[in-house]
Amino acid sequence: MNPIIEHKTFDEERALYHLVNAQVNHCTFAGPADGESVLKECRNISVDHCQFSLRYPLWHAQTFSLSHSVMDELTRASIWYSSNGNISDSTINGIKCLRECDTVHVSSCHIASPEFGWKCQNISVEHSEIESEYIFLDTKHLTINDLKMKGKYSFQYTEDVHIKDSVLDTKDAFWHSKHVTVENSIVKGEYLGWFSDGLTLINCHIIGTQPLCYCKNLKLIHCTMEGTDLSFEYSDVEADISSHILSVKNPKSGTITADSVGEIIWDDPVMPCQGKVIVRNR
Repeated sequence: MNPIIEHKTFDEERALYHLVNAQVNHCTFAGPADGESVLKECRNISVDHCQFSLRYPLWHAQTFSLSHSVMDELTRASIWYSSNGNISDSTINGIKCLRECDTVHVSSCHIASPEFGWKCQNISVEHSEIESEYIFLDTKHLTINDLKMKGKYSFQYTEDVHIKDSVLDTKDAFWHSKHVTVENSIVKGEYLGWFSDGLTLINCHIIGTQPLCYCKNLKLIHCTMEGTDLSFEYSDVEADISSHILSVKNPKSGTITADSVGEIIWDDPVMPCQGKVIVRNR
């Protein structure tokens, strides 16, 4: 029978180091000893209804679950180098959560972590809220469903990403990303998608200045735009926009079709620009 550890408080260094095949329930990781790495190198454990206030609790964890738990702002760098994890119904507020992890599922969580999900792979997120200044930097094979996100420099250098039914309130999102698809979502921010390759937006509402410049293989399918001036500069683009575009500037190649366009700007391009802009019913 797997051991059950419950209703205890731990604050010493590596309190449950290399814990294997165990359940940890209703425990508190906090106290004057201020120990680090409380569950480092754990294997096949479940953690439920626990409170964390110590640094580096889940490093090098393999096959783990964290549910109905709270990691407060003192729980810095909480989950690093870990694999085969499930995080659900939890609140995480420490900086630098989820770094260089593989195959982790996040569901029904509230997360505030300024550098969340860096250099990971095979990550899935659903039904969650995340606030993160830099989210998912250099992460590959990422699936997101029903995420409410607030950030600034989001999804930079990501690859193989699929996002749907989400609200992304961000700034320089998807810079230098490759093979990203966003469906049925609101994407709000400045300078969206610059230098991306293979960004596809389907049934999305795009809000903000100077979006989608210097893009390769850019596709917009049945999208709407709001406040989008100086759009598509130097981009290779195929776009179907069911709304007004404030302005389009120097599209490199492809065709942009929109209900209306406030201004089409051809202004001293630094490279050949032969993109077409078509206004419906004109």
